[in-house]
This record gives sequence, structure tokens and C-alpha cells, in this order.
Amino acid sequence: MRRLQSVGLVTVVALVATGCSSNSNDPYQPSPAWSGKKASLPAVPSLPSTPIQSGDAYTVYGSGHHLRSLVHNRDVTEKDISIVGYIVETNIAKAPACAVHKTGKADPKDCEAPLPLFVISDVKGETKGPRIQVVGWAGNFANIYDAMEEYKKAKPGEKPKEMYKDQTLGADVPYPLPAVGAKVKITGSYGFAKSIGSGGTVADPVYGVLAYKSMETLEPAPEPAAFAKK
Repeated sequence: MRRLQSVGLVTVVALVATGCSSNSNDPYQPSPAWSGKKASLPAVPSLPSTPIQSGDAYTVYGSGHHLRSLVHNRDVTEKDISIVGYIVETNIAKAPACAVHKTGKADPKDCEAPLPLFVISDVKGETKGPRIQVVGWAGNFANIYDAMEEYKKAKPGEKPKEMYKDQTLGADVPYPLPAVGAKVKITGSYGFAKSIGSGGTVADPVYGVLAYKSMETLEPAPEPAAFAKK
């Protein structure tokens, strides 16, 4: 029985060896080029060219990028940062008439007024790209009303003798008031959400929210901030 198994094994080995030796003599035959339908591939995506920083400040794109990054999140959230951008929107002109009055006068009970805010972008006039909301520069529209009246006393091209102090937050309301078209450098605390006094919380899970500490106007707006005409 063992002899038969040995003979069978020798036969198999001999056949394999014969097959290998015969194939090794075949010349290489290159395959012809593919002549069928070409594959449809998506276009190569273009990477954002916007820089992370502009001088010692972050860009709107850069601050948002770091905010969402597991590696760089702390760079923009653990301490105050500065962000440079264009003001592309404010809600001053959209303020409900019931909230536009001098301080010391309460809003009617049925008056629903949002927290004053403005929005900055890397691109002037941008309405769809990366944008950051800025809050905490005024507690309500009554303080903006009084600040607007006070700042009207300043001579053109000069700062007012005294900054108007917000009666709700106890901080100076920026001069000039935030207006669409201005290029600004804003310093403050940054995160996905910010609560301002009793005015509520503003949140943005994508671009974040900046709580105002100070503002430098790099390029003035074409028109000053103003409430809607009654």
C-alpha cells in the first residue's frame, strides 16, 4: 500500500515539473491596450486657498478650521483670539420697532427682540461661505439707540470724547457701530456657543460664535449703521 502511494506522489511531482518547464519556454505576450469605454472619474477637488491666519489674527476660514479640529481646537478656544473679516450682515436694521428706544424704558411684554449681533466673512459681501457671528458688543437695541445718539456728537473722522458704556453689559459699545462693508479686526473668546447676560445663547455648530471684547476698524463701511426708518 505504501509503495502505491509513493508511486502516485512521484507521478504528481513529475507532472508538475513537466508543466512548469514547458510554460517557462513560452515567450511573453503583452496585453493590448484597453479599447473599450473610458472610466468616468470625478474631477480632482480643489483645496481651499484661504490662509489660516492674517498677520497676528485668524481668518474666518482659519478660525473655523481650528475650531472643528481635534488637534487645533484649543488654539482658538482656550484664550482670546483676534479674527479679521468683513462685516456682511448685522441685525440692527432688522430690530423690531418695539425694542428701539432709549434705555430705562422697558420693551413691551409682547416684544420679541433678538440679541444684537453682526456677521463677518473673509470675502466682502459673502452670504454663503464661512461666516462667524459676533455677539456681546451690545446687550440690547436700546443701548445701541443711546450709543448711536451719543456717537452722532463726534466730529467726522474723530472718535467721541467718551465711549458709550452699555447699561446691560457694562462694556463700551464699539465706535463706529458695526456696519455692513467694514473690514474689522475683532478680539474675543471663541467657541461653538456663547451666552451673553440674560439675552440668551447664540450657537453655530459649524463656524462658531465670537464673544466681543474689542474691535479695530481697518476699512470703514460705506454707510453707518442705522435702524430701519419708521
